Amino acid sequence: MSSKHVIIVIITHLFTKFLKTFLLLISFILHKADSGYNNNSIGTSIFQRPYHYDQIVSSLQKLPLEGSLSLSNNDAVASDFGNIYHFPPLAVLNPVSVSDISRAIKHVMELSEPGLKVAARGHGHSLQGQSQAEGGIVINMESLAEKTAAVVVVNNGEFVPYVDVSAGELWINILHETLKHGLAPKSWTDYLHLTVGGTLSNAGISGQAFRHGPQINNVFQLEVVTGKGEVVTCSETRNTELYYSVLGGLGQFGIITRARISLEAAPKMVKWIRMLYSEFSMFARDQEHLISLENTFDYIEGFVIINRTGILNNWRSSFNPRDPIQASQFISDGRTFYCLEVAKYFNPDESQFMNQIVENLLSELSYIPWTLFQSEVSYVQFLDRVHVSEKQLRSKGLWEVPHPWLNLLIPRTHIHHFAQEVFGNILKDTSNGPILIYPVNQTRWNRKTSLVTPEEDIFYLVAFLSSAMPLARGSESLEHILTQNKRILEFCTNAKLGVKQYLPHYTTQEEWKAHFGSKWEAFVQRKTAYDPLALLAPGQRIFQKALSTSC
Repeated sequence: MSSKHVIIVIITHLFTKFLKTFLLLISFILHKADSGYNNNSIGTSIFQRPYHYDQIVSSLQKLPLEGSLSLSNNDAVASDFGNIYHFPPLAVLNPVSVSDISRAIKHVMELSEPGLKVAARGHGHSLQGQSQAEGGIVINMESLAEKTAAVVVVNNGEFVPYVDVSAGELWINILHETLKHGLAPKSWTDYLHLTVGGTLSNAGISGQAFRHGPQINNVFQLEVVTGKGEVVTCSETRNTELYYSVLGGLGQFGIITRARISLEAAPKMVKWIRMLYSEFSMFARDQEHLISLENTFDYIEGFVIINRTGILNNWRSSFNPRDPIQASQFISDGRTFYCLEVAKYFNPDESQFMNQIVENLLSELSYIPWTLFQSEVSYVQFLDRVHVSEKQLRSKGLWEVPHPWLNLLIPRTHIHHFAQEVFGNILKDTSNGPILIYPVNQTRWNRKTSLVTPEEDIFYLVAFLSSAMPLARGSESLEHILTQNKRILEFCTNAKLGVKQYLPHYTTQEEWKAHFGSKWEAFVQRKTAYDPLALLAPGQRIFQKALSTSC
């Protein structure tokens, strides 16, 4: 063979290898595109069909359902508000009745197919894929929400008003419906476009929790479909163990389908006030003082502001400064401030009396005088305040981005150490979103539920509500924020602060055991009783197998 022929053979061989590599690369890229791959995602999967997929699908299609079963175009439920994990299901159930949910769960039990799990999804506001079921069945709970008005019972024999609602109903709709009767739920979340079942499976915490406890403390009765498919009504006096299990139970013991929510007389108006502190010690002292009083504000929260320009000017669109001249000269650049946010409810004919109470309370506080801003808004405007921000972010394309949120419950005795390290070192230059911080009273929380909190009488909720910018690098990237969150958690662990995660996220059962601590054994016993095959809420990653083999 001549040297010319050898060169041609070599070139042909190299070109063939290049072409194969190129085609593989194109295939890989298209494969990721088809699976909804996102550069900002850290958990993405393509559903691998089991070998007897057709038989499973056929059996599901034969179920006598009042609602419908979707086997395609289910991309929306393979994501959530966190926008970090993306796991496609086998099917989505759109139930019309509780019987639909019960039949589906019983059928999955009978199939005993490894990996075929069931997740309830409300408004899709979970953060770490908790409402997803990779290769399983996602139940669209909003499909269960009633189209008719909620029924409010004003007198149940004990003069305690309540409302019976579907667990797939949004809190904002419950607010509007109950206000027709001059009533409203006592305890809220900061964002009302969440479903009842979703918040009750966690806790439901906002600035009213210091007085009324979380939302799970303000429920009279529940209807639940257990992991066995049984439909059970439960309360403090009926099927008590299940009642306390599902409240704050992360969806592990049953799917809440109805709830009876405690109500109170609703005010018409809210006086809404913000003020700044430069010292964390005074900020925390004043917060703790306010929640200790009997006659105090109706809502008490706070947030941390790190290296922000024009803080007070940004408030002017919604609030009025008490001292406009001094406020206009206030410089916040390069500094960390702590904002105390409070609200007092009132009716128009009580305005003068309300203002006197507010002035008395403010006179006991040590805020920077010229940073006090206030506004009077309707009760609905105040409670639905976050929705205004949502609309603004959506209009800019900044709502459906990754949200690597971190929510912590921190004992009062360690909050100063936490603040010094986190706000003075880890986050000293910037933050990637709001940082909420406020204390609550343990005495107002029912310890019988599945929710885990620090042991002290007073503990703080600290919520890092970060957003990662799409395709960003550096401090605005998902990777940076997740690394930052890891640093915060490692500090809490190494310093032995006794911190508990709220809306917890762990990847191993050992981590979950540490989270639940002394409650772990009871948690496992409840799982064994109500969901022995570990079918429910696989996205929490607590129990991966049936209880007989996992514990």
